[in-house]
Amino acid sequence: MKEVTLTVKKEFVNRYKKGYPLILEEALENSKVLKDEGQLITLVDKDKTFLGKGYYGKQNKGCGWILSNSKNSNIEYKFFYDKLRNAFSKRMKLYHSKDTTAFRVFNGEGDGIGGITIDYFDEYYLITWYSKGVYVFKEHIIKAIKSLVSFDGIYEKKRFEENGMVVDEDSYLIGRKAPEPLVVKENGVNFAIYLNDGAMVGVFLDQKEVRKSIRQKYSRGKRVLNTFSYTGAFSMAAAKGGAITTSVDLASRSLEKTTENFRINGINPEEHDIVVEDIFLYFKHAKEENLKFDVVILDPPSFATSKDNRFSAAKDYKDLVKSAIAITEDEGVIVSSTNCATFNMDKFKRFIDQAFKECNKNYEILEEHNLPEDFAVTNKFPEGNYLKVVFVRVY
Repeated sequence: MKEVTLTVKKEFVNRYKKGYPLILEEALENSKVLKDEGQLITLVDKDKTFLGKGYYGKQNKGCGWILSNSKNSNIEYKFFYDKLRNAFSKRMKLYHSKDTTAFRVFNGEGDGIGGITIDYFDEYYLITWYSKGVYVFKEHIIKAIKSLVSFDGIYEKKRFEENGMVVDEDSYLIGRKAPEPLVVKENGVNFAIYLNDGAMVGVFLDQKEVRKSIRQKYSRGKRVLNTFSYTGAFSMAAAKGGAITTSVDLASRSLEKTTENFRINGINPEEHDIVVEDIFLYFKHAKEENLKFDVVILDPPSFATSKDNRFSAAKDYKDLVKSAIAITEDEGVIVSSTNCATFNMDKFKRFIDQAFKECNKNYEILEEHNLPEDFAVTNKFPEGNYLKVVFVRVY
């Protein structure tokens, strides 16, 4: 595949000189010459000064990633091997952990190759490809994994679609097939993982520190409401910490998945509530019935649509916090979380502040979290550090 040289528009040159890794279509003078995803690209300014070398790959964020700021880089097997070896060695202490067997081993641009993530689940690796462009380098990446680590099996998710859904139903790639479920541990809490079940596998690994904090500091003897609960991961952490939990999610499978997670943790699901309902309806009924919780966990998707409601984190988070305030006990805690990359922590905290002002309530921020250590980020791409979590005490 022929390498192409593209000129960066004057107003974007400084950004790329500082090492910004995402190739934006609007930053290019001559993007029309891009034909084949996976094509290698050299970026230059109008004076032909070298700015970076990368690949063309369309995804929801841009049209490719810069892989190297060195003119003489060869984007071949050794390049990928070195990036993976470096990333895996940084996570070495996690490989030796007795109570955690699931973590991220390669985090896209944070580890030097935008468009790909690799997660480890107790001797199984899951590669997620975010464009056809990065998928072109699959052979190099699989070969590098094989030469660096032992494994039981490798799975892959091809999330090339605009909506981020997977292209193939079957994610199995090589090695032994994983049991269903594959039970993994995170800080001593068990989770049921399904490596071959659509885009999601059963737990979001980026919330590990948040779950640990909920379990250790905010659960004993408390009533905890977990909204948008998915498979009940936050509920497991809270229940292990001594809470009685209520998990609410619109998806009917959340009942079965959350029950399964309680059982593999030796917790009786009958002692906890699992509600399949639109969370906004749940808030309404809880308020009418004067139901109150000691801890309310808000971790919505960036966008959610139900029969009666449309939710966008960028527009509606403030109202979500207001709904939570109405059913949180005085001195209770709201755990506000978002993975929406279109606003930063300061703006997120402004949503929270506005919500409390409009409810005539006071609050105190107890702790804040971004991505955990295994989700490596680079300061050259601040939007890559997408996770924002704030623990707030209600007064």
